[in-house]
Amino acid sequence: MYVAGGAKIVGRRAWDGRTAARYERYMRTAEASGNFEAAAEWEERGQRFREARHRRRMDLLHSPLDMAKGAGISVGMGIGGLVLLGIAMAVATKDVTDVVTPLMAVVEFINLMITIVQVVWGPALTIGPFLALLALWSVGAHQKAAPQWALPPNVRTGEGEPITPSIVVKALRDLGIPALRKAITDMGDGGASMLSPIVIAGCGVEVDVTLPSGVSTVEVQSKRRKLAENLSRHEHELFITIPPAARTVRLWIADSGALDEPIGPSPLVTDETMTADYAKGRAPWGQDLRGDAALLSPFQRMVLITGMSNQGKTAALRAYALWLALDRTVEFHIADLKGVGDWAMFKGLAAVLIQGPTDDHVIQATEMVEGGVAEMNRRLLAPAGTEFPPLILLVDEAQVAFMCPVKDEEKRPYGGSSQTSRYFMACRKIHNQGRAVNVLLWQGTQDPTDQNLPKLVREGAHTRASLALGTESQSRMALGDKAVNGGAAPHLLRPGLDKGTLVVASDGIEIPKGQSSITVRTHFIDDDAAEAIAARAKALRGEVTTLHAIASEDEERDPLADILAAMGDKPRLLTQDVLRALAALNADAYSRWTFADLKRVLEAHGEEPKKSHGRMSVHRDHVVRALAHRDDVGSASTSG
Repeated sequence: MYVAGGAKIVGRRAWDGRTAARYERYMRTAEASGNFEAAAEWEERGQRFREARHRRRMDLLHSPLDMAKGAGISVGMGIGGLVLLGIAMAVATKDVTDVVTPLMAVVEFINLMITIVQVVWGPALTIGPFLALLALWSVGAHQKAAPQWALPPNVRTGEGEPITPSIVVKALRDLGIPALRKAITDMGDGGASMLSPIVIAGCGVEVDVTLPSGVSTVEVQSKRRKLAENLSRHEHELFITIPPAARTVRLWIADSGALDEPIGPSPLVTDETMTADYAKGRAPWGQDLRGDAALLSPFQRMVLITGMSNQGKTAALRAYALWLALDRTVEFHIADLKGVGDWAMFKGLAAVLIQGPTDDHVIQATEMVEGGVAEMNRRLLAPAGTEFPPLILLVDEAQVAFMCPVKDEEKRPYGGSSQTSRYFMACRKIHNQGRAVNVLLWQGTQDPTDQNLPKLVREGAHTRASLALGTESQSRMALGDKAVNGGAAPHLLRPGLDKGTLVVASDGIEIPKGQSSITVRTHFIDDDAAEAIAARAKALRGEVTTLHAIASEDEERDPLADILAAMGDKPRLLTQDVLRALAALNADAYSRWTFADLKRVLEAHGEEPKKSHGRMSVHRDHVVRALAHRDDVGSASTSG
C-alpha cells in the first residue's frame, strides 16, 4: 500500500512539474476562500508558465538540426585536435605511428565503456525495477500514504504525533460537516490556505483556522470531541476559542499528556521576599495554557469562584487571599461555612474569622456581611476625597448561606433570594456600591443553581472563575453567556483530573485579544506552606486580634468589655487597631468611633491611652483593672 501511495505522490509531483495543475489548484483555493485578488495573481502566473512551456516546445522543433550541426562541428574539431596531438607526439618521439595514438586511445576508451555497459546492463534491468519500487515505498512510508486500516498500530494511533498542517486539515475534513468537507476537497492546495502558521504555545501549539463560507464557528465548537480525536488527542487536550477575525476559530492543541503534568510551585512559596499591592499589583495565581504566568488584579473587583465539590475551589481562593494578605493595608473578614480549618492560618490576620457549617455560623456570616454594608455606608458618607483601606469580605461555601432556612425575630429569612433575604440583600448592596469605597465581596460556592447562587449575585462579580462543572447551563451561570459563547467550557474539564484548573472571565487578568475567557492552572499551596505565608504576612503587618463571632446589633453594648474583647490576648494594642477591631465586632455601634470616643470611655473608668514607643496605645492590664474597679464599685453599691 505504501508503494501504491508513493506512486500516486510521485505521479502527482511529475504532473505538477509538467503542467499548470499546481497553479489551477492555488487559483481554485483562493476563489473558494473569497480572495479574488490572489486568484487573479495565480491565474497570471499560470499563464506565464504556459507561455514559457510553449516557447520550449517550439525550440524543440529546431533543436535536432541544431544538434546535428553542433555535433558535426564538435566531432570534427575533436578529431582534428587529436590528430594535431598525435603529430606533436610523433615529432617528439620521431615515431610516425604515434600520429594515431590519441585516436586509438579514444577508441579503446569507448570500447571499454561499451564492455562495461554490456556487463552491467543485464543486472541493472533485473535490479532496476526493485530499486524503483523501493523508492516509491520510501516516499509512501514517509507520507503515511496508505489506508488507515492498513497502517501499523503504532502509526495508526498517532498518539503524541506532532501537529502538522496536513493533520489539522484532515481532522477538519473528517469532522462530519458536509460544507467544510466539500470546500476542502475543492481547494487546490487541499485546505492548507485555511491555516495560519502553527506556532508553539506553552505545552502545545496554536493555529487559527479561517473557515470557508457556509461553515459557522459554532458548528466546529460543537464537535470538539470529534476534532480532538481526529487530531489524536483527548478532548481535554483541545481548546477552541473565537479570535477577533471573522469566521475563524483558534485551536490550542496540547502536547499529548502535557496537561496531566503538575505546574511548578507558587512564587509565594519560593520567594519569601514577595509583597503585595492591592491597587497596582497582580497575584501570581498560576499559569495559562501557553505556560505564561497568570496574574490577577484584585483592585475594586468582586470575586466569584465556583465548581464541583473537591476540585480545588478553596485552595484557589485561599492562594489569592494569601497573596493579598502581604499588603498590610488590607483588612479581611472571613466566613468559612465548611469549617474544617482550611482558613485557620488567617487567625491573627483576619479581623473576623467564622468557621463552621451550622445555621448559627450562617447567621454570624450574614451579620459579618451586613457589618460590611454598614462600613460601606459610613465610607460613602465621608467627605469627598477620603481614601479608605481595602476591606475584603470573604465567604467560602456561600451556597450554605443562600440555602439557610432560618428566619430572624422579624420573620426575615437569612437565606433565599427574595427582597427580605438578609444575606442576599447584603451581597446585592455591596455589589452595587462597595467597589467605590474598597469594600469587596469574595465568594466561593459549588454546583451553581438559581437557588444556591442567585442570578443577581453571580452577575455582580467582576472576576468570575469556574472549576469543573457538570453541565453547560452551570457554566453559563458561573461565567455568563458571553464567555461560554466565546469558547469557555468548564463543563468539559475532567472532575478529579483537572483539579485547580479554572476558566476565568475577568478584566483583571490578561486575556488574549478577541477572547472572553482564559484557562488558568492555579498553583496549589498546601496547609504547611499556607501557614508559612501567613506567618510572613503577620510579621509584615503585625498580628491583629481575630474575632470569631459578630455581636448582634440589638444587644446592649458594654464598651469597656468590648474593648477588652477587641484586644483579645494582646498586652498592648495601638488605638487605631482597637478602633478597627471594635468596628469589626459591631459596626453599628463602633464604626463611627474616633480616638476621642475611645479616650472618653477609658477616662470615665480612671484609665486612658498612653504612648508606647511614640504611638498611642491601649494596655490590656489597664482595661482589666478598670473593669475590676467598676465591678468592685458596683458590688459595694449593691451591698450599701
